[in-house]
Amino acid sequence: MTITPITESGPLLTLCNKLAEADYITVDTEFLREKTYWPKLCLIQVASTEVEAVIDPLADGLDMAPFYDLMQKESILKVFHAARQDMEIFFQKMNAVPKPIFDTQIAAMVLGHGDQAGYETLVNKVLNRQVDKSARFTDWSMRPLNQKQLSYAQSDVTHLRDIYEKFARQLAEMNRTSWVDDETAYLMDPATYTVIPEECWRRIKSRGTEPRFLGVLREVAAWREREAQARDIPKNRILRDEALLDIAGTKPQDVKALKKIRGVSDGFADGKMGHGILKAIATALDLPDEDLPRLPRRPRLPDGIGPLTDLLKVLLKRQSERHLIAARVVATSDELEKLASQDDPDIPAMSGWRWEVFGKRAMELKSGKLAITAKGKDIEIIEIEDDEE
Repeated sequence: MTITPITESGPLLTLCNKLAEADYITVDTEFLREKTYWPKLCLIQVASTEVEAVIDPLADGLDMAPFYDLMQKESILKVFHAARQDMEIFFQKMNAVPKPIFDTQIAAMVLGHGDQAGYETLVNKVLNRQVDKSARFTDWSMRPLNQKQLSYAQSDVTHLRDIYEKFARQLAEMNRTSWVDDETAYLMDPATYTVIPEECWRRIKSRGTEPRFLGVLREVAAWREREAQARDIPKNRILRDEALLDIAGTKPQDVKALKKIRGVSDGFADGKMGHGILKAIATALDLPDEDLPRLPRRPRLPDGIGPLTDLLKVLLKRQSERHLIAARVVATSDELEKLASQDDPDIPAMSGWRWEVFGKRAMELKSGKLAITAKGKDIEIIEIEDDEE
């Protein structure tokens, strides 16, 4: 079957009217962002049980408003795989997030298919099909796209349709649909995709904790983020993280000192951007001490807590395997440390379905009401009754 991308507003409106009748649609995107700050949306694939299509958002004069309206129609479930990047793109285009959504990667974890299962893995494992990978490295901004490329793109949403229907049935049978809803809630929060330049320093790996150092890092990282947004180029093409860390450490206050920073060229230091970053440094140096950022101190774990944490890891793995769910969905390593060291830790495993799967057993282990032992290759739990005298 020949696939013809939708490039005109009339056919797109007709498609959206058909899709609006569906209970759910599957959605995928192809985009580029190697040379830009903002992802460049190149192709949208969409399917319902009745229709599938490829939309070319790069087509001249194509009015995308009907499709973006459809993505905000709350009576239609939007199904993605590993939705975060797709959601970020739509948020940028629509200034709103698609909702409601279903993420098959999250559902796969809830159904015991492992951590962050890839799309191709699920197609193979769940549908017993193979994905043709020959068009994987296509430059999706090039036109025209050939039939092999279009078929590869469209198959993303047709396979996804079948995966979703299987997962939806399994989740309903296991009474776990709400588990997936809980895990996808953050994906529908606009704050997830809102970049605050003043907070970007937190994503830079650094061992420095001195407040003035952090203050300079915050200001120069915010400056870089704004410049990257304004110029629509990757932020590392302005300055790499390593250069920002050197700047925060040495705090250059003139062009001559800025040129000594590794990764800062003479042209950069002498030009407009050099002036901009020196201004950001000066702003940070003028801040009063009380306005400087500070990192919270990581609480010191009690001595001897390691063995209990290790036991909790074993219990988590055992319970996750028994309940056919990925362990990282139930509890993280940091949460296990809190659980080991605190009587009443404020972690997700202490409530809801996680409590039933793991938290209750973990507290019983801590209080000596159960023990863990090996039986052949299996880990067994032994209930310990209180001695009555």
